[in-house]
Amino acid sequence: MGKFSIIVYISIALLLLFFLSHSPKKTQNHRHRRLRLRSSYNFNPSRHESVAFDPLVADIERRREDRQWEKQYMENSHPELADHDAAPAHESQPEWEDFMNAEDYLNDEDKFNVTNRLVLLFPKIDVDPADGYINEHELTEWNMQQAEREVLHRSQREMETHDKNRDGFVSFAEYDPPSWVQNSDNNSFGYDMGWWKEEHFNASDADGNGLLNITEFNDFLHPADSKNPKLILWLCKEEVRERDSDKDGKVNFKEFFHGLFDLVRNYDDEVHNSSHLSDDSMDAPARQLFAQLDKDGDGYLSDVELLPIIGKLHPSERYYAKQQADYIISQADTDKDGRLTLTEMIENPYDMEIMSRIQILLLVRMNSLLKK
Repeated sequence: MGKFSIIVYISIALLLLFFLSHSPKKTQNHRHRRLRLRSSYNFNPSRHESVAFDPLVADIERRREDRQWEKQYMENSHPELADHDAAPAHESQPEWEDFMNAEDYLNDEDKFNVTNRLVLLFPKIDVDPADGYINEHELTEWNMQQAEREVLHRSQREMETHDKNRDGFVSFAEYDPPSWVQNSDNNSFGYDMGWWKEEHFNASDADGNGLLNITEFNDFLHPADSKNPKLILWLCKEEVRERDSDKDGKVNFKEFFHGLFDLVRNYDDEVHNSSHLSDDSMDAPARQLFAQLDKDGDGYLSDVELLPIIGKLHPSERYYAKQQADYIISQADTDKDGRLTLTEMIENPYDMEIMSRIQILLLVRMNSLLKK
């Protein structure tokens, strides 16, 4: 293949990637605040983003993100060592050698062979039971595995930054809030609610030894996914602290209706695929739920009384994994039996987002050929 042909190929790939990245996508109502601590070097409170369905694509993205993270880390923590003369975005481009396994799934036309990947992945998903069909539970569990791997990887990477004495633990003295918090006016999102304070750290310290191991640190960064009762209660306290406009230490009905109930209603709407009603029509259901939560009947909600709905206020990764599974099935379930065959998945490849990710892979490959 001549250099001119390669340049043409790259131009076409770039054009296709542009159209894919700007094409309309099916929007999902992620109206919840996905409260998890962001990287020390990049705070972007955007909607929850799903992890790539294919572990191969996820690994490519993870390596690229690692390089971007390392560059930001050097620029912020060791500016004297940072390479300021490098070409823009050069460090964010992964080396092709990292992805030689991915080349095995490119066909003769340099297109990603989705069929081969699905044939390989299908039996890994179809396990409970292994009956030739993928149901919602199996797909949710698969998505959870990918999400947990991604979350833990990011937590391990973040822990390396804060574990200054390299003992495998993070103390409160070692943990530095992200730069966007350090440079804030103490009134920004997260800071005034205690996300960077010792109470949050201590709640994450399940064994109470004053140090966070990787499991505790992962919970610290992603409290909505934790099973630590101290951390879940802390999350409830933060809700009271945020919603308590009159600062009496509890949540009255007005504070509940115009804040917490909206989030509960959003969650239930998405789970049951229903639509919003007017505030007037929701007053009675809101009062009914408020009364159910108000166990002592004092007309206020305490942090403990918020425990039954905290999972709806802060949805976990499992919630999003199920959403993603439902969406995949809705797109590929041709015979509408609520499950997927291999044929259905091959004939209805999941989402254009995967294809845009694959085009990035192809572009990297073409760039590597051009350098030769």
